[in-house]
Amino acid sequence: MKTVHAQRRDAVRALARARGLDALLVSRDVNRFYLSGFELHDAQMNESSGRLVITGDGRDWLATDSRFAEAATRQWDPERVFVYKDEARDVAALLKRCGSRIGFEARGVSFAWARDLGKQGGLFLEAADGLTEKARMRKGQEEIGALQASFALNHAMLEWLGQSLSEGRFGEDAKEVQLAWGIERFFRENGASELAFPVIAARGPNAALPHAIPGDERLGRDCPLLVDAGCRVNAYCSDQTRTWWLGEKSGPEHARFSRVHELVSSAQRAALDMMRPGVTGKDAYLAARAVFEKAGEAGAFTHGLGHGVGLETHEAPSLNSRSETPLEPGMVVTVEPGLYYPGWGGVRLEYTVLVEEDGVRVL
Repeated sequence: MKTVHAQRRDAVRALARARGLDALLVSRDVNRFYLSGFELHDAQMNESSGRLVITGDGRDWLATDSRFAEAATRQWDPERVFVYKDEARDVAALLKRCGSRIGFEARGVSFAWARDLGKQGGLFLEAADGLTEKARMRKGQEEIGALQASFALNHAMLEWLGQSLSEGRFGEDAKEVQLAWGIERFFRENGASELAFPVIAARGPNAALPHAIPGDERLGRDCPLLVDAGCRVNAYCSDQTRTWWLGEKSGPEHARFSRVHELVSSAQRAALDMMRPGVTGKDAYLAARAVFEKAGEAGAFTHGLGHGVGLETHEAPSLNSRSETPLEPGMVVTVEPGLYYPGWGGVRLEYTVLVEEDGVRVL
């Protein structure tokens, strides 16, 4: 019986054959991991731990250098591990053994590396981005299990955080950075291998920045607090956002917050209620936006509705005004409408859902 990685390579191999390719050179570390189980993270931003060659005959190669050769043989048939010295020269020689028409992930390599590969001659190279990403959009059962574990920990963190805020463990004098560190500690102390992305903890006017960076500002009171956080469990990410009100739940500012929060919640429900297989990302986005348009607040909705989640926090498919991709069972996407007002703050609510045969299920 073929391993899950071999099954995934067969799916990508079929897509490459349909493009008329003799082989596909996989360079993105996340795609290499998905297809081989070898090394999720590359060592440095300016180097690679290795590349995967998907061949037409199914005799695939894992190419790496001597630093990672031992690790590669723990994941891969040693007879199919290719150790290079001069990467572009040696990988080109390997590709020539696999055919003449080679697809490569143009977005996964630098211009300089692609140029060096092309200089070797004897190969017809063409950009073939998106083949592995297409296969990754629909999650298998083992992936769904990992995602459920990651989101279970994320929900536990949010429950802990909400209780901590209500009980004053993060009081008015606490800083955004301290809150962010508390969240990271909770994740790591309760089973996460790492963060899925840097924690966003933004109070007051900072909550008007969708990707705010936590700073030394104190939480204070009588303002919104937006927290967007995710962890990685069994290699898979979670991603959720909640927005709380800090201080007394009375007065005009709290009334404004309550109205904005209810609008965002209503937009989220409108999208969730209509999402099912066949609905496009654009359809879902427009369902949420219609709520804001009716209330005269659409100008404060400054980003798309959502994105895929899996091995990466942001992956295909997207839910935005340009997305014609229909939802399919097995896709996992965020639904995160938000309204943002410079000088005051913002509100974002985010669930991540699994698309099923008859609708969506919140993870």
